[in-house]
Amino acid sequence: MSPVPGLGWHASIAGSRAEPFSGGSENHPEPACTSGSWGLLFPLSGFLGGYMLINFVACQLFALLAAFWFRIYLGPSHASSAVRHAFATLFGIYFAVFCFGWYSIHLFVLVMMNYGIMNMASIPNIHRYSFVVAMGYLTLCHISRIYIFHYGILTTDFSGPLMIITQKITTLACQLHDGIGRQAEELTAEQNRLAVKTRPSLLEYLSYLLNFMSIIAGPCSNYKDYIAFIEGRHVHMKLLEVNWKQKGYDRLPDPSPTGAVMYKLCITLVSLILFLTLTKNFPMAYIIDNEFLDKTPFLSRLGYLYVVTQAAKPKYYFAWTLGKSGYIIYFCR
Repeated sequence: MSPVPGLGWHASIAGSRAEPFSGGSENHPEPACTSGSWGLLFPLSGFLGGYMLINFVACQLFALLAAFWFRIYLGPSHASSAVRHAFATLFGIYFAVFCFGWYSIHLFVLVMMNYGIMNMASIPNIHRYSFVVAMGYLTLCHISRIYIFHYGILTTDFSGPLMIITQKITTLACQLHDGIGRQAEELTAEQNRLAVKTRPSLLEYLSYLLNFMSIIAGPCSNYKDYIAFIEGRHVHMKLLEVNWKQKGYDRLPDPSPTGAVMYKLCITLVSLILFLTLTKNFPMAYIIDNEFLDKTPFLSRLGYLYVVTQAAKPKYYFAWTLGKSGYIIYFCR
């Protein structure tokens, strides 16, 4: 049965040819990918349709558990800011290496290049230089992985974290420029709140860019909010905005992430089910099949292209929501 009227395609196509991002085929059993877990989770790759995707999910789930441990045992009352920065950074680096192998060096090269820019560039130009270098390096990596190394545009590879890091680099550079290079009266209220008044230390910079809860799939946070979290000031800052004393509290209430996390995990589960169901019925690889291109009417091809792109969306909702659920735990003390 065709998924779209007028399409006469073979149901076995998804299994008869390896997709460019699926991680292997019968003739090439070793996954041609950028992953670095050395085959540890390869037996599970058939379940989610890709070797790298399994590594990604494993890291996100482990990060979720690590966030619980971090919240309980490395809270601001139990560990210094330096210890919290170091733990978050080292775990983030490990996740990057586990998922992407030696290709993770692209992340570290970009981070260190922009740390040099942040310390050596003049404040009036720091945001310009940071943007050009970060976006230029990201663009070169995209071009090389698609047109030179042929990973395919849907590979779960190092370019995802590289995009997150690029966002953070440019965000921090602009906020540093606002905090040091501009007068307070020139800024909006939001720019004033987020302006960074001093250049970060190396440990603070690495922790912000490479922490284990955001290195794989984000989200991108503001530097000032992240530092307030590490130092244990973030909850106090937020609760001051809601006049907690006027609401009858005799002390700052300790927020619980349970409700928000359970809600996000439910969305994650639904997205995973939709992804596993829809992508098997509407394989992306079929849009480049010769029979499909030669024999299918144009409107049917257009309709199938629309359906298959919608079917691919739950994959990204799954990743982003899972990452966000861990971030909620991570940012609650």
